[in-house]
Amino acid sequence: VGPKKEVAECKEKFASSVDPTVSQTFMLDRVFNPEGKSLPPMRGFKYSSWSPLGCDANGRCLLAALTMDNRLTIHANLNRLQWVQLVDLTEIYGERLYEASYKLSKADTPRGELGDFSEFQRRHSMQTPVRMEWSGICTTQQVKHNNECRDVGSVLLAVLFENGNIAVWQFQLPFLGKESITSCNTIESGINSPSVLSWWEYEHNNRKMSGLIVGSAFGPVKILPVNLKAVKGYFTLRQPVVLWQEMDQLPVHSIKCIPLYHPYQKCSCSLVVAARGAYVFWCLLLISKAGLNVHNSHVTGLHSLPIVSMTADKQNGTVYTCSSDGKVRQLIPIFTDVALKFEHQLIKLSEVFGSVRTHGIAVSPCGAYLAVITTEGMTNGLHPVNKNYQVQFVTLKTFEEAAAQLLESSVQNLFRQVDLTDLVRWKILKDKHIPQFLQEALDKKIESCGSTYFWRFKLFLLRILYQSMQKAPSEVMWRPSHEDAKILISDSPGMGSTEDDQEEGTSKQGSKQSLCNTGKGMDIDDTADDSIPQSSDIGGREPMEEKLLEIQAQIEAVEMHLTREHMKRVLGEVYLHTWITENTSIPTRGVCDFLMSDDGYDDRTARVLIGHILKKMNKQTFPEHCSLCKEILPFTDRKQAVCSNGHIWLRCFLTYQSCQSLVYRRCLLHDSIARHPSPEDPEWIKRLLQGPCTFCDSPVF
Repeated sequence: VGPKKEVAECKEKFASSVDPTVSQTFMLDRVFNPEGKSLPPMRGFKYSSWSPLGCDANGRCLLAALTMDNRLTIHANLNRLQWVQLVDLTEIYGERLYEASYKLSKADTPRGELGDFSEFQRRHSMQTPVRMEWSGICTTQQVKHNNECRDVGSVLLAVLFENGNIAVWQFQLPFLGKESITSCNTIESGINSPSVLSWWEYEHNNRKMSGLIVGSAFGPVKILPVNLKAVKGYFTLRQPVVLWQEMDQLPVHSIKCIPLYHPYQKCSCSLVVAARGAYVFWCLLLISKAGLNVHNSHVTGLHSLPIVSMTADKQNGTVYTCSSDGKVRQLIPIFTDVALKFEHQLIKLSEVFGSVRTHGIAVSPCGAYLAVITTEGMTNGLHPVNKNYQVQFVTLKTFEEAAAQLLESSVQNLFRQVDLTDLVRWKILKDKHIPQFLQEALDKKIESCGSTYFWRFKLFLLRILYQSMQKAPSEVMWRPSHEDAKILISDSPGMGSTEDDQEEGTSKQGSKQSLCNTGKGMDIDDTADDSIPQSSDIGGREPMEEKLLEIQAQIEAVEMHLTREHMKRVLGEVYLHTWITENTSIPTRGVCDFLMSDDGYDDRTARVLIGHILKKMNKQTFPEHCSLCKEILPFTDRKQAVCSNGHIWLRCFLTYQSCQSLVYRRCLLHDSIARHPSPEDPEWIKRLLQGPCTFCDSPVF
């Protein structure tokens, strides 16, 4: 808010002021006085917001975090299990205001000095974030040095401040840090005591419109226009639209915007829902020839206490609300001729988890799970002494619904539907077989369209089936061990444990055994039976081993099909981007020979493509060479390359080059490895290296 020395002098002056309206306001406001002396330290987070998928260098989400001391930062998961702060937006925005003398525009009249308490408050309120929300990914045009235009992805982050102003940051994708900030524009909302913010994004006749929905602690809700310069196909409102104007002192707690299709009007529409006290305010926005139609109302009788959290399933428009007494309401929108109505039903968490207090809810991206933050409720009319916060997961879909949604998905990416695949995984692990209806439906999809997505889905099912057939591990793999250095002789790995030893060590090993019996997808009885092989199982081992070998053979066949399909794609890129007898770093001849080595593989498209490429190569082979001994690396295996001297190099699954370096990348599920792009790589190879895993759709780290 000013030079450090001047700020320190002003703070001392306000703290010791004889005017109690100044001194008490200053001492009790943690924005001015974050140290607080006798007050508890301000640690933790006020709010966090996830960006859409595809914003960081790995194609995943960015995390905007607002700390208790009002610092807004952006973090990214650049390496596996490692979060890095990329930028501090509070610091950058403060520097911009300082350079502009704390004026939003040049036309603003100069304000008072920092020593004036009202000016001191103004400078703080214009930099204290209340909420921040990400927009969807949009496309901007960038002019290159040769006057060519190329499309560049960008994302917007709207930050709502205490004084009602909104800063709209525009970031170029992938977001790498301060250098990726394209612009920052400030909008004056004119709303007093703003409490919540949300993006309004509406698509009408292939034209995307955007705006910002702002809610106030006093009750009003309105949409503000956002002028997105140089953004293709984006439009905004001409003027603000007031959705609710009454100052009824019902604070707006949460706002969600859901795109829907109106079955009667035969067009797309936008449903805005806001939690206001114990009620849900809804507003249906629809663009017709007459202009923007606005229908609004309130849903009452949902909760006896104020709504503490609200979430929405954007797949079908279902809204979930919860109050602190452990009651969750499910609201299903039903369209009428004019507007819509809501059917709602009660979900009593006490029937599932016992007496609990709820603090927040969130629905998974595809609506498979509802996550609920809970603490212990009252017991015999008494509150618990200690609070233990837990995240509970409630399934919202059945296995059959999840499987049907995966088969009919327009996304065709397993990683983006991981909550649905988790439901399918749990069912197969539990039943130890793939349901017949799913197997038949998947085979039909593969025969009819042959998309690699369905082959990847089949591979996923076979792998989970193989996992379910295997013997359960005796240790819980994910839980860290906290064992003492001194152990019983019977526990040592070299000694076999008899039934008598197990009975004697029951009291000492009880906790360990209980951990082993809590694996997801396994019943306690099943785990206990599998962990101790009985003599009667010897006769049944051979059929089980044969079954495992059969599943393993099916897995290898599907993996080989996916590998060949990706090889065809790589060869297509080679053909499109190379001249006659040009040496690319991709082992083109080796990939061609590998594809044609199997007599049982008869793909006319592959044969024609290989014929064109070999004609282009003009009998040149361009083999790879081992960097240690300079011997030729033959292409005999899709996973690794071995030279004549026995040096083994892993192959990149995206380009099939040998990774002859100490550093490489792996996909999230550790299916495959990929090399890092090098500066001398052409753009088309760098584009290939940005792809996800060809087996599981996971990003590569």
